[in-house]
Amino acid sequence: MIATLVDLFAQVHGWLFQSVIAPFIYLTGLGEFTEQAFEGTEWLLVGLCEIVLLFVLLRPLEALLPAQVITDKGARRIDFLYTAIHRLGAFTVAVFFVLDPLIDQLTGVLHLEGLQPFNLDSLWPGVTDLPLVTFLLYLFVLDFFDYWYHRGSHQIHWWWGLHSLHHSQQDMNLWSDNRNHLLDDFMRDIYMAVIALAIGVPPGQYVLLVAASRILQSLQHANVKLYFGWLGERLLVSPRYHRVHHGIGIGHESYGKGSLGGHNFAVLFPVWDILFRTANFSESFGPTGIRDQLPAPAGSSRDYGRGFWAQQWLGLKRMTGFDRHHS
Repeated sequence: MIATLVDLFAQVHGWLFQSVIAPFIYLTGLGEFTEQAFEGTEWLLVGLCEIVLLFVLLRPLEALLPAQVITDKGARRIDFLYTAIHRLGAFTVAVFFVLDPLIDQLTGVLHLEGLQPFNLDSLWPGVTDLPLVTFLLYLFVLDFFDYWYHRGSHQIHWWWGLHSLHHSQQDMNLWSDNRNHLLDDFMRDIYMAVIALAIGVPPGQYVLLVAASRILQSLQHANVKLYFGWLGERLLVSPRYHRVHHGIGIGHESYGKGSLGGHNFAVLFPVWDILFRTANFSESFGPTGIRDQLPAPAGSSRDYGRGFWAQQWLGLKRMTGFDRHHS
């Protein structure tokens, strides 16, 4: 079954590239980027498959087990636009393949100096020859670095000015994972691509790692009243666990107290929150958003924008003038 699906994907990939992408490349005089375009076509198809899978599986689940009543369907449509831009766009593939030759050059210099670059596969000879073990090991290591990236975005004021757009969704839903400022997305894609290349992740493996992570994160953001039980909650981030992170005044707004405050920064595996004492296993399914969105006296009715471009512009304004208006 899996082999059949892989073969089908490869056939569609080849057809789409030969029939649509390649002719466009040569028509526009961009033939030198043929290899990158071939890889980009794979990312495009993976993104399409993700969106279809999420719609088929998670939309019915949201209807069956809603955590809250969606009051702003327009905001959900904007979230879908973010998902389409991120998962069908060129950010990730562009960053990875621009950095790949730079890492190769650095590797060559290290070889000339008699130094061997670090490779995660070499840590556990024999065991890491198993594809599934290698995949999970890469996923685990990348998630460790993603935890610290995410935690940093809640501590550094200008960075929170960008990342707060993600938290401003008061009707969190399955498309909300990609509700991010484009600059924040770009920085994260560079960061994760550098880490992946540094530990020796092959390009084909990287596609699958990103896809698996994105699907799980869409589940976490889904408007579903779902948790994984006592043990499951400590093994994998659930919708309830991540909803606490998005909770108003609970999961992400205590950074102003002079320390790395907040809870549940883990992207996939709660073990990082447990190790670094940021876990909160609350059983609540409370409202999501940011405190300063609330009307006075609880908040200040801060505007995070209704449309895509307004949200992007206001994010830049928060980034550059954040200290004048704390959340």
